[in-house]
Amino acid sequence: MAQVPVHKIKKQPRAFTVGVLVVACVYFIVPVWWLFVAATKTNSGLFFGAHGSLWFDKKFALWDNIVALTNYQGGIYWRWILNSFFYAFVGGFLATAVAVFAGYGFAKYRFRGKNLFFNIVLGALMIPSTALVIPTFLLMSKFGLTDTIWAVLLPSMLNPMGVYLMRIYCHESLPDEMIEAARVDGANEMYTFFKISLPIMRPAVTTVFLLSVVAAWNNYFLPQVVLTSQKLFPITVGLTNWQVKSQAGAASEQVWNLVTSGAFLSIVPMILAFLFLQRYWVGGLTAGSVKA
Repeated sequence: MAQVPVHKIKKQPRAFTVGVLVVACVYFIVPVWWLFVAATKTNSGLFFGAHGSLWFDKKFALWDNIVALTNYQGGIYWRWILNSFFYAFVGGFLATAVAVFAGYGFAKYRFRGKNLFFNIVLGALMIPSTALVIPTFLLMSKFGLTDTIWAVLLPSMLNPMGVYLMRIYCHESLPDEMIEAARVDGANEMYTFFKISLPIMRPAVTTVFLLSVVAAWNNYFLPQVVLTSQKLFPITVGLTNWQVKSQAGAASEQVWNLVTSGAFLSIVPMILAFLFLQRYWVGGLTAGSVKA
């Protein structure tokens, strides 16, 4: 029986993988490219551009749009950007802290009801976050927290996916023998956690923080429901209000160019945050993968 050359068998999966990666790259890059091109156009260029929606118009108006963003409604756009930074990074830090402590506790401590509580966390993963917005609004309204920063920050602290990831990582990467050895040497629980366990958990902590920041930055429905003051809006809610105004208003109130340029500027911090945190994330994973 004739044998099939090994090199022919290996080339087919590689070609398929490359093809899938190319399609995935196009799928993700084209919307970003469209947004960048749209951010450089005027209102008329967005709808009647000479070169289509995926190429630049005759007039490169990106800087003019940024200036208009600064002047429109007293420059409230930059207030929305600062609000989004606050909600995303403060909320991401709090959510990461809760996930780290909870995941570590589930992985390394024994207590009554441990499996029940962790199953509740797993069950929370199955509930869409939008389904909890109205109950959250009613709860915040009862305590007088609506239209405050706490109405956005407090729900952002609960991240079931982060708790799950930290629990799995702690269970797999933190040997019980190492923690027991620290206790035998006289280290208390706080010292063991912060000086021994936490440095090993750094890759997972960075991952959970990044996911929490992105989720809080993209959060729309919750702040739309619990906030009424424009000065507290994140960028997602503010730009949506401008879009609604452009759809329903007169020609003088159409600000499509501000919506597109504002949306493009709003994704730049997330791209930079991902690239910056990826250095520590990948570096930590590489270091943690080396076994003695």
